[in-house]
Amino acid sequence: MSAQANGTHGRNGSASAQGKLGLDPGVVSACRQAAKQIADEVGEQIAGRTTVSVERSVTRLLGVDGADALEVPLPNVLVDHVHHGGGLGKGISHWLGNALLQSERTPQQIAEALSAGELDLLRIEQADEQAIRERITEECAAKLAEINRRFAERRATRERLGETATPQRYVLTATGDVYEDVVHAKAVAQAGGDIIAVIRSTAQSLLDYVPYGPTTEGYGGTFATQANFRIMREAMDEWSEQHGRYVRLSSFCSGLCMSEIAAMGAWEGFDNMVNDALYGILYRDINPVRGLIDQRISRMINGYFGVVINTGEDNYLRTADALEAAPSVTASQFINHQLAHASGVPDAQIGLGDAFEIDVPVTNSLLYEWAQAQLTRELFPDCPVKYMPPTRHMDGNLFRTHAADSLFNLVTIATGQGIQTIGVPTEGIFTPHIHDRVLGLQNVDYVFNAARDIGEEVEFKRGGIIQTHAQQVLSGARALLERIADTGLFKAIEEASFGDVSRKIDAGRGLEGIVETEPGYFNPVVGLMRDPAVADEASYA
Repeated sequence: MSAQANGTHGRNGSASAQGKLGLDPGVVSACRQAAKQIADEVGEQIAGRTTVSVERSVTRLLGVDGADALEVPLPNVLVDHVHHGGGLGKGISHWLGNALLQSERTPQQIAEALSAGELDLLRIEQADEQAIRERITEECAAKLAEINRRFAERRATRERLGETATPQRYVLTATGDVYEDVVHAKAVAQAGGDIIAVIRSTAQSLLDYVPYGPTTEGYGGTFATQANFRIMREAMDEWSEQHGRYVRLSSFCSGLCMSEIAAMGAWEGFDNMVNDALYGILYRDINPVRGLIDQRISRMINGYFGVVINTGEDNYLRTADALEAAPSVTASQFINHQLAHASGVPDAQIGLGDAFEIDVPVTNSLLYEWAQAQLTRELFPDCPVKYMPPTRHMDGNLFRTHAADSLFNLVTIATGQGIQTIGVPTEGIFTPHIHDRVLGLQNVDYVFNAARDIGEEVEFKRGGIIQTHAQQVLSGARALLERIADTGLFKAIEEASFGDVSRKIDAGRGLEGIVETEPGYFNPVVGLMRDPAVADEASYA
């Protein structure tokens, strides 16, 4: 049984925010139908393929960790050995399962023996195929049960200590030094932060491996490693116990190692994960097929353990005009919603992305922003939408930024968003200091308290600016979704339908890490997470 996240939305949640926009149910239904068709087609196109990162995530879920003398992570040592030998089409589970049958070693010991040159997985005598499947499935089931027990304990702690009602305040912090991150995270928690998100070091998403061990140097962020995850988790658990309020942790489950990061986060008890392939595809030039295969498995892992995922629609508005791109944001939300469902993620764990990014001088920009946020809230009433502050048009004028953040906070509380990334007055000047984040949190507290029930008090004029804009955006999203349903998502990405960025299906980073599976390919993690009773039915179809 997968762990379930807390999906409540508080007083200004989904129930109080529905039905104000006069949306046409037929148009909404058409959007959902087209998005389902798109997601199904993606599933068909990535079926029969795996990736080196998916296979490494299997080894990590089996407990493999560490690095060799050259600092190559042991999951890479295992998978590269089999891949270079031409055997990865069967899946790393086949070779590990056979090694488990033929020796008394654990998966970790097998990896260490291989690294030391004492073992060659491809040369071990082959056992019966069914016996291999049963042995590795048994091993995987035991590890998943262990992780599930940890999450059960975490849920009990969260319920005992309690959390702040939504919107939960999501605060970004990262210094490059994980030990300094602990200091910042505790300060942010003390100032009222509910979710601490440690930004990854710049361009870590392009590394086809996860660094090993604690790190104290990173540019623009801190490396996502399992040791760093453990250090942050222990620190925030300590703070939570001392102060009687549970603080969540989040990281970035994206890039070339997204499924591995999901596995690491599961072992270390992370509560939230930014988990979207399109950011890497559009802005890091990761191959679209590679990204979507990795995304499907990473979301399956997060969904199974109850981790709340966040999607990346807000990023499109960094490169495209917010008004013109509004239909593509809504279309992406529909598609991401269906892709998450295909990985087994329930609505309560799908934190769809949205952002307050209309340029300040636009007349009635507040009304347009309110319309967009309300539209997202009504279309996905059970999803804890992650709402992002203004960033693109912030020019270093901290007073204007603080004023724009106040309007953003007003829309957040009025539309009952689930997760709010706080804005800071120094946006666009430098990486915020602790006191900048404190000012941002104080702004949030003031506006949330002053306008706590505004969403329940305000109705929109029929045919007015807000209703008309929301209906136009929805109509535009329907047209885009139906076009994508006809051409396919990969073609839509090539045509720059999202963020005004074009990427081709046969190009991009990580392409060489895609592996065609053989008829006997087996991934027990997929089988167990889909249905423990039919664990041998493991595939991507």
